[in-house]
Amino acid sequence: MAGKPKLYYFDGRGKMESIRWLLAAAGVEFEEKFLETREQYEKLLQSGSLLFQQVPLVEIDGMKMVQTRAILNYIAGKYNLYGKDLKERAWIDMYVEGTTDLMGMIMQLPLQSAEMREKNLALIIERAKTRYFPVYEKALKDHGHDYLVGNKFSWADIQLLEAILMVEECKPDILSAFPQLQAFKGRISNIPTIKKFLQPGSQRKPPADDKYIANRGKCCLTSVRFHFPQLLLKYL
Repeated sequence: MAGKPKLYYFDGRGKMESIRWLLAAAGVEFEEKFLETREQYEKLLQSGSLLFQQVPLVEIDGMKMVQTRAILNYIAGKYNLYGKDLKERAWIDMYVEGTTDLMGMIMQLPLQSAEMREKNLALIIERAKTRYFPVYEKALKDHGHDYLVGNKFSWADIQLLEAILMVEECKPDILSAFPQLQAFKGRISNIPTIKKFLQPGSQRKPPADDKYIANRGKCCLTSVRFHFPQLLLKYL
């Protein structure tokens, strides 16, 4: 019998958080190996486990998987959270890409100066209200189902809830103009596996703080702060 998946990353959200969400929602227990020193990161590099010299790294089913999207695709497919056919998978992909863009903008905030953070926080809230959340609100209203795709719980629902909660950390009343999303949040949050993941003491991680950013910079070959302007452009 295969053991629990092992997740190699920093002790924080980053790109690993959506992987944690997906595994937890599928009811899969997993272990975490946190990178806390440069030596741990170098050891992974020297082992050849990091195909492109980057984490996240997930050991699952005898594989050492890298690249966030590849990992998420595999988990979603393995646990029947990726639609019943190509058309449903295409819709799931589109919805997931939208939430990925929105969450990516939020993940960059801790890397910014106070002035830039205030400016880009306003941009995130504006984009959530006018570009992203209206899409999901309309989808739920138009088809009248509990879930985004095929009237069946999928990866798209899991990641949308993750995105909603992240935006609410920036602006608690962000859903005031989106009644469908309010109801959706309540439904998905009460799915037993997700409800468990949302409880205190779970493997869900808090928003990034200065300690987390400093640890990432210490472990990586270069400071994440150095790359921030280029990273931000990807999400605008």
